[in-house]
Amino acid sequence: MKQSLSLRAGMALTMTPALQQAIRLLQLSSLDLQLEIQQALDSNVMLETEAEEPDWDSVSSEPVSAEAAADSADGGLVEVTATETIPEDMPVDADWQDVFDDYTPTAAGSDDEGLQDYLQANLRSSGTLQEHLAAQAHLMPVDAVEAEIAANLIDAINEDGYLEDWPALCVRLEQEFNVTPQQVEAVLKLVQDFDPPGVGARDLGECLRLQLQQMDPSIAGYAAALRIVDGHLLLLARRDEIGLRRATGLDVNALRVGAALVRNLQPHPGRPFQAHESDYLRPDVIVAKKTGRWRVSLNPEHTPRLRINSHYQGFIKRADQSRDQLQLKQHLQEARYFINSLESRNETILRVSQCIVEEQRAFLEYGEEAMRPLVLRDVAEQLGIHESTVSRATANKYMLTPRGLFELKYFFSSHVQTTQGGVCSATAIQAMIKRMVGGEDPSRPLSDSTLADLLLKEGIQVARRTVAKYREALNIPPSHERKAIA
Repeated sequence: MKQSLSLRAGMALTMTPALQQAIRLLQLSSLDLQLEIQQALDSNVMLETEAEEPDWDSVSSEPVSAEAAADSADGGLVEVTATETIPEDMPVDADWQDVFDDYTPTAAGSDDEGLQDYLQANLRSSGTLQEHLAAQAHLMPVDAVEAEIAANLIDAINEDGYLEDWPALCVRLEQEFNVTPQQVEAVLKLVQDFDPPGVGARDLGECLRLQLQQMDPSIAGYAAALRIVDGHLLLLARRDEIGLRRATGLDVNALRVGAALVRNLQPHPGRPFQAHESDYLRPDVIVAKKTGRWRVSLNPEHTPRLRINSHYQGFIKRADQSRDQLQLKQHLQEARYFINSLESRNETILRVSQCIVEEQRAFLEYGEEAMRPLVLRDVAEQLGIHESTVSRATANKYMLTPRGLFELKYFFSSHVQTTQGGVCSATAIQAMIKRMVGGEDPSRPLSDSTLADLLLKEGIQVARRTVAKYREALNIPPSHERKAIA
């Protein structure tokens, strides 16, 4: 085989580290972006926020060299110098406010304390369920053995307020305290009288029955409600009025009053005592109508302004190739890449959001039923970018509009052909279904076939299976479950 050298021209797509960083930042949510920015600020000495105060102890009073000033000018930076110095002959009893205005001492660890205060403020709880029950158990007129049994029963109650694994627990308590099943049952009855009503129940029927037993028997529907919870909850869940009348022997009026009373009970008595963190969503972009046009602006809380630290940049010497100089230059390059990536991210999100608003102006003006069909390709073609870029720019991003807070993905939906040859978005069809179901007669709910016929009258031809799919997406139960008993 004869060996030879040849030169061949070709094209290949290479992703630079800066491009990889820009793509990664684009798909981050606002919370993840804030963490990324904080990590960059902690690890890169060249980065700082514009609101950040200069470090007075490290600011040099010597003038910056011309070479460093040229670097600052290239980066569009502003030199920061100390305007006040500590006097040489400062008195012993001098106060910091004599030298620095508006000085506020900060205790060590204040950032961590502030974070803990924030987390505790967003953790809503009125004490655990076990603590609430134990405080009531101390007031029971029982002996030491019964008090220990009550403590074990309280520990076995889960977060929803139900007693778990009752048969095994009863056997264990009998053997441990040498008591009879009737004695354990008697202590359980005392615990079941605690607040909240229904706590300590072994199943749903007992939970609802305990709540009814703590009510005034003269309440309308009390006797009927007891009959319903006594083994007929499945029929109530199915809204089977005929089956309930046959099983309970109640007339229509009594049955409906009793069913309404059961629905007002709490199936999870322990839920109010569960601690849960408050979930807040903050918009990435804000839409408002100004001078007759819908305009989009970035949320300033999610777009912190970063800059290069001019003080550290002044230490860089181009001709110096020492280890410290190489590290400073690397930090400077990474800082510039990071700032450029943030600016590119903000610009892309703003452009994509403005395009979405232009396409969905009818939704902003008239509501969900005016939503137009829109896919990622439409936005990508208008902006001259790739579909994957649009997908990353809309992932986990939220838009605040006069009609509410929506995820950017919400404005994208497939289309369905209308009888007039036009198109209608799936979101608009779902809004129509929601409107029709909301205005139906509770005693005669609309079936999927009826909804399809009503949509056809409005010029939208969809199959019954499509209607069922949209109805399930809206978490609307089928017609036989929507039929009202009360």
